[in-house]
Amino acid sequence: MINGHSMVADLRRVLVCSPSSAGWEAGAGAPAGESWRELGFLHSPDFERAQSQHQALCRELETAGAELLHLPASAILTLDAVYTHDASLATDFGLIVMHPGKSNRVAEGKYHGAFCQTLGIPTLAEIVAPGTTEAGDMVWLDGKTLLIGNGHRTNAAGIAQMRTLLAAKATEVLSAPLPYGTGPAACLHLMSLISLLDHDTVLADLPRLAVETVELLQSRGFRFIEIEYSERDSMACNVLSLGSRRLLALEENFRTNEKLRSAGFDVRTFPGSELCINGGGGPTCLTRPLLRSENGRSG
Repeated sequence: MINGHSMVADLRRVLVCSPSSAGWEAGAGAPAGESWRELGFLHSPDFERAQSQHQALCRELETAGAELLHLPASAILTLDAVYTHDASLATDFGLIVMHPGKSNRVAEGKYHGAFCQTLGIPTLAEIVAPGTTEAGDMVWLDGKTLLIGNGHRTNAAGIAQMRTLLAAKATEVLSAPLPYGTGPAACLHLMSLISLLDHDTVLADLPRLAVETVELLQSRGFRFIEIEYSERDSMACNVLSLGSRRLLALEENFRTNEKLRSAGFDVRTFPGSELCINGGGGPTCLTRPLLRSENGRSG
């Protein structure tokens, strides 16, 4: 087994990509340094600060017991590559290479696949045009159910390919409509709106979720913790489950984090002003889990 189809079991092995590998170190006059506006960053990246924050993330992951695998630098990677979650999806049957809706990331998916093959993780399939898919739109509700957001980055054709692919593995794919938000340039992934915290608890940005999505989650027994809405723009809803009621969140979102602690969760934090808030990707975005385990067992 590779992943166990879980968002909340103990995190054992995870792929990350440092700002250095993603070209954040390039000067303002270099091509990578000039691309931040078109990629939707708020300002020109501060490499040293971002690298320091990424190192803090990695320390928290290692402290939680996860083995870190670092994606090597490559000319095909753009600034967005630090958000390793989106370009591939790990399943019990192999890696599914995504076909991102953000065009600069299409080559990144195949790069994930090639790197994971060196780790002994096979590629199950690749999503192809006209389908678009990004794993930030994909949430495992349980071991046999994958909920996929239909929005700017993942389209109906991509969801159809995922449904056909996983149906052959006795795994159901459900679709959730996503809001238009401020448009395609600053899209909201499904995981921008919900984060699974444990087997029956969801951190949610309820006003941005469709009624049918809320009702679906309720019908499956999930309870909701709402974010502090004053922290929406700093991605308060983007929280990574480390397993065993341990969470990794941005330190900037202290009100939401206190809500989570009051609900009985062990919340660890790291600073994300440059690494996360600037580029629009939180703790879940920065990680591509490859192995989770339940009660110390793989899969």
